[in-house]
Amino acid sequence: MVSSPPEASGSEQPGSPSAPVAPATTAHLSIAAGTPGLWRRMACWLYEGMLLFAVVFVSGWLFSTLGQMRDAMDSRRHLLQAFLFVVFGVYFVWFWTKGQTLAMKTWNIRIVDTHGRPVTQGRALGRYLLSWIWFLPPLAAIAPFKLSGGESAVLIFGWVAIWALLARFHPERQFWHDAWAGTRLITSKPMSRR
Repeated sequence: MVSSPPEASGSEQPGSPSAPVAPATTAHLSIAAGTPGLWRRMACWLYEGMLLFAVVFVSGWLFSTLGQMRDAMDSRRHLLQAFLFVVFGVYFVWFWTKGQTLAMKTWNIRIVDTHGRPVTQGRALGRYLLSWIWFLPPLAAIAPFKLSGGESAVLIFGWVAIWALLARFHPERQFWHDAWAGTRLITSKPMSRR
């Protein structure tokens, strides 16, 4: 029979000399918690996009039905885009303050602040706004040139690949918008299974 060490069993009393001490720096946190690999984070990102399709569908349907929009080129389409921006913000801020979105639970990823604590609403909102750097630069480049769908897709996916690879240059291999927002992604089992 194999017994677990005292640190794993949780049998240590707080304040006892052999009780584990909370990490004081983010360097210790990254060793203890572990940053998920780039492929896993990108798989989670793609899965999140698939899940957001349902959010877009329901929100867009609700907006267009209540606003009696007749077609996609309605003059109010910019209001629809603003509405979806707010809906996405509510979705992400809500789930990030809880620690994980559904996609993050599936891929065993959790979001915390740089000290390992749960993310506040303000910090989650800041991360949401900063995460638009995944899309705003290529969208800004596409707008004045009237590029075709294929050219736009190449530009967007090219930028996403470059932005993801730039995480290799971060000391803890976090995405840069996480570093700027004061958040980090760590490996974690889904919080509902604890």
